[in-house]
Amino acid sequence: MITLKAEKREVFGKKVKRLRQEGLIPAELYGRGIPNIHLSVPAKEFDKAYREAGEHSVLYIEVEGKSHPVLIHSIEESRIKSEVLAIDFHEIRMDEKVRAHVPLEFQGEPPAVKEKEGILIKNMDEIEVEALPADLPHVITVDLSGLKELDESIYVKDLPKSDKYEYVIDNETAIVSVTA
Repeated sequence: MITLKAEKREVFGKKVKRLRQEGLIPAELYGRGIPNIHLSVPAKEFDKAYREAGEHSVLYIEVEGKSHPVLIHSIEESRIKSEVLAIDFHEIRMDEKVRAHVPLEFQGEPPAVKEKEGILIKNMDEIEVEALPADLPHVITVDLSGLKELDESIYVKDLPKSDKYEYVIDNETAIVSVTA
């Protein structure tokens, strides 16, 4: 369980530049049926939590002693420096299914590429799944060793199955293919 401490903030607009100089990131916490809360989050702690959890794992934001289960909805990054400018946290209910994009991790080398000089074409690098927040997978592994011939593909229906989550995309969608 990844917990991130945050404080309510009263600084808005152009004044948030000062927050960033102090090592804090302005953030918003919102969700269905709860009032929007303006927060500031320590940048170092957020970077560590984000590397560990990514955008599709549940984080807990602690504000004034109360813990909020959240997903990272969006991150605004600087185009010049590699720094986070703002974060939107979406509070979720742990008993309701959510949809999230989970990264695909490709493993192995396809024999069709190695032996038949095929070209590997990855049609997607993440896939949308629906699950209870606690059951969201961190990554879905795609084994490429089954691509033995040219013009073969791995489809959504070929991905690992689980009773904890389901894929939201059509089963006949090609994830990766090998072409001549």
